[in-house]
Amino acid sequence: MKLLVTGGAGYIGSIAVARALAEGFDVRVLDDLSTGHREFVPAGILIEGDCGDGDLLRATLLRGKYDAVFHLAAKSLVGESFAAREDYMRSNVTATRTLAEACVEFGVSYLVFSSSAAVYGGSGGEPLLEESPLAPVSPYGESKLLAERELAAVANVGGLAWVALRFFNAAGAWADGRLGEDHDPETHLIPRALNVALGRSDALPIYGSDYPTQDGTCIRDYVHVEDIAAAHLLALKYLVGGGRSGAMNLGGSKGYSVLEVVEACRRVTGSPIPTVEAPRRRGDPPILVASSAHAESLLGWRPALTDINDIVASAWRFHSTRFGG
Repeated sequence: MKLLVTGGAGYIGSIAVARALAEGFDVRVLDDLSTGHREFVPAGILIEGDCGDGDLLRATLLRGKYDAVFHLAAKSLVGESFAAREDYMRSNVTATRTLAEACVEFGVSYLVFSSSAAVYGGSGGEPLLEESPLAPVSPYGESKLLAERELAAVANVGGLAWVALRFFNAAGAWADGRLGEDHDPETHLIPRALNVALGRSDALPIYGSDYPTQDGTCIRDYVHVEDIAAAHLLALKYLVGGGRSGAMNLGGSKGYSVLEVVEACRRVTGSPIPTVEAPRRRGDPPILVASSAHAESLLGWRPALTDINDIVASAWRFHSTRFGG
């Protein structure tokens, strides 16, 4: 089966590519390298360009005769999305529709879309179901929800089978430490904490300590990036087997507070990781925890790595190799 992965030079995309190659797929990567890394992509499979470029997409799909697409290319910074709403709508919504239309035009049968827990906005503490209210609190979350709807509208008319994977906080790294999280700027908690442990930052800001949680900090559901990559392949196999299109949550079904994650980073690295209090960030809901029962039932997906210490340890292998000097 021939597979095109948009955003395949990025954090999650590169690990999805590595997993697909290991399972024998014929893979090509489409990435503009605006946030991805050329060295994360095996030689000879990168097509450099923007997946929102309709002409490039059509030429790529015509030439490649792909069976399926993993669509991971996106803008994904919640804070940035408030100041760049139109850019997020163009990159995340319009580009997804353009891609779906091109897939229909050139006979691509299956599309697995990387969506986000940000479509929900937040919860009162209960695990979120796919039927939970969709009320994003940031333009980023709104763009992911609208992208799902654009995909469904195009696919349901054109006969494209699709799954939208709404994953919660992706974390960790590829087992050999070669692929992992490297963003500029870095906004995610675990890599920021590890940067402090490595001396790349002086202290870790804690954005808000007055949330309605047990220790006043936000609670998130961390899902290992290799489990997310595995879910993409399971979703494709589900579609090939005649599975019904729709959205599915991916999470560990357990929440950890910011302070609990910081303590895990201290344990794993042996570093004190000093922190400083900072104001809340706009668009940060207090609690985001998934119910992944739907993905387990339909895909047979269960996360293999759920303990926060193990997740941090895999991220530390990558960080200490890439940035430890």
